[in-house]
Formats: sequence, C-alpha cells, structure tokens
Amino acid sequence: MSQQARLQAPQLLSLMEEKRYGVEYQPIVAVGSNEIFAYECLSRFFEADNSSIRPDLVYASLHDNPLSLFQVEYAQKILQLSYAPESTNIFVNLDQDSYSASGLLKSDNPFVKLFNNYHKANVIVELIENSQLSDAVMSLAMIDNLAQNNINTAIDDLFNPQSMLSTSVVQMVDFIKLDKYVIRNQNDRNFMALVSCMVSYAHNTGKQVILEGVETQDDFDFAKQLGVDYVQGFLYKRLFKQVQ
Repeated sequence: MSQQARLQAPQLLSLMEEKRYGVEYQPIVAVGSNEIFAYECLSRFFEADNSSIRPDLVYASLHDNPLSLFQVEYAQKILQLSYAPESTNIFVNLDQDSYSASGLLKSDNPFVKLFNNYHKANVIVELIENSQLSDAVMSLAMIDNLAQNNINTAIDDLFNPQSMLSTSVVQMVDFIKLDKYVIRNQNDRNFMALVSCMVSYAHNTGKQVILEGVETQDDFDFAKQLGVDYVQGFLYKRLFKQVQ
C-alpha cells in the first residue's frame, strides 16, 4: 500500500459498497492477576484481493464526507460488538466527528443507543487526544453525554507527542490509556516524572490506567514498576475476524 494521504474516491466507494471490513480484538490484561480484563475492538479494512488497508488512511479519507464517516464507523461498531468475546469488558474507539455527524447529540445519538442496547458486557468508549482544540471541545460534550447515559469512557494515546493534553478531558474519563511512547522513553527521567504524576493522579481520583505497547516481559516488568492497572500489546494473543 502506497503511503498516500487519502484513498481515491473509487477505491473508497468500492470498499464501502462491498463492506470489506474486519475487526481485531486486543486483550487488555490485569497486571496483578495476569487475567484478561477487557478487549479493545480495532477496525480493519481490505482491498478486493484481501490485502490490508491502513485504517488511518480510510478514516482520513472519510473525514472529507461526514455522512460516509458516520456510515462506516457505525457499521464497524455493529461488527465489533457482534463478534466481541462475551462476558468481558469491551473498549471501542469513537471519533468525535463520527459521533456528531448524525446531528443527534444526546440520548438519541445512534452510537449511544447502540452501546446501551449491548447487554453482553460493559462498553467503554475511547477518545483519541489530538492537536485540534475543536475536537477537545467536542470530546467534552461527548463524554458528558456518554456519562449521562451510564457509558464509561477512556482517553487514548496519552503522552503521544502528536497529541494535545486536555486536562478537562482527562478529569472526566474513567480510564487513562498511556501511549507506547511511554515505554520507548522510560529512560528519560524528566518525562517519566510527568508520567508517574499522571498515574498517581489517576489512582487518587478513582481512575484506572492502561499501558499500551507491551511486547516483551521487560515491558511488562516496567508496567508493574510504573504501577499501572492493566497492559495491552503484542505480548498477548489477539483475536481476528474478517467479514465479507
């Protein structure tokens, strides 16, 4: 797949019409017991020849058309919940623009209805922190509505150098997910002082912390030393489902 910034319109239309979608479930494991606490649902997309398409390219292209973005995101969420492992927590990503595209921003929002009608397990909605102030404002409104509808939330990719830290968003979520950048920079004492403060803040305010990017036993040992509650990464077996 070429490193293009957007998919061309015919390629994107074909993908949507043929619904060449899949989903991958990444386990989130409790540090103390080493038992699976939850699964994160990740979107997967495919060419007609079954070669993979990077999800970020698909969603970047869809952002040019809010209605198409909503349609694909909603179809993905139905797929993710339909095949999710039962009786365990489920983390799902939800783009702020997808949430707002329907124009329904309260309990009548299609995503809110979908999550509230899922009774196999608890759904936790992940929000991605980024550099857009408007997204942070929409995140606050979205989290507030989810909370009013008894849906838990998480902030994803915290400490990713390309993201913007919104203290208001951090205060409102139930889970904080630390980006794999934390593992890569664990020897940076000044940076780790900030990370440690965030972990302490989370625990002092009743939040739980997940460290992403755990690929080796050394990474897991680092997570224990850092004091996070859960870990996620390639150290653990993933579940994959392609639907055509």
